[in-house]
Amino acid sequence: MNIGMELGIILAYALGLIALYIIVWVLATPLKFIGKIVVKAAIGVIILFITNFIGNFIGVSVTINPLTATIVGILGIPGVVLMVAINKL
Repeated sequence: MNIGMELGIILAYALGLIALYIIVWVLATPLKFIGKIVVKAAIGVIILFITNFIGNFIGVSVTINPLTATIVGILGIPGVVLMVAINKL
């Protein structure tokens, strides 16, 4: 075996590992974003359930669906106020 061939093999492995890392990073970034949105939507559902429970006493209710849950999950309390205002229109 000569040194040049071994160096070529090492470089090929290194480039392959770098390419694999880049591919995994490119594919994982959108999945992290989607995961964050799903978690925020789940939190939004919980907030909407609490709003509907408390709102029953004062006549306020918000329909719970994926869109309202995502809006409330992303915006938080202003999202709840927005959904209540839209439902009152």
